[in-house]
Amino acid sequence: MASDSTKKKKRLRLEDLPDLLTVREVAELLRVSPLTIKRWGKRGKLPAIRINSRGDRRYKKEAVLWLLGMQEKE
Repeated sequence: MASDSTKKKKRLRLEDLPDLLTVREVAELLRVSPLTIKRWGKRGKLPAIRINSRGDRRYKKEAVLWLLGMQEKE
């Protein structure tokens, strides 16, 4: 049987985040759905960087922190 500590979902911490975040990481951090993050990207609220041939989205940590009001826009 799994202990309580292994059942708990790993929480994202700002200081541990990489410079580029996935749709899922941003959605978890902002507590919205991944679809909302994609919509915000299309509207220009949170611009995405497209990587690889599939066009996966990545988001700059600075842009997410700015959206949260935790960082000045550069």
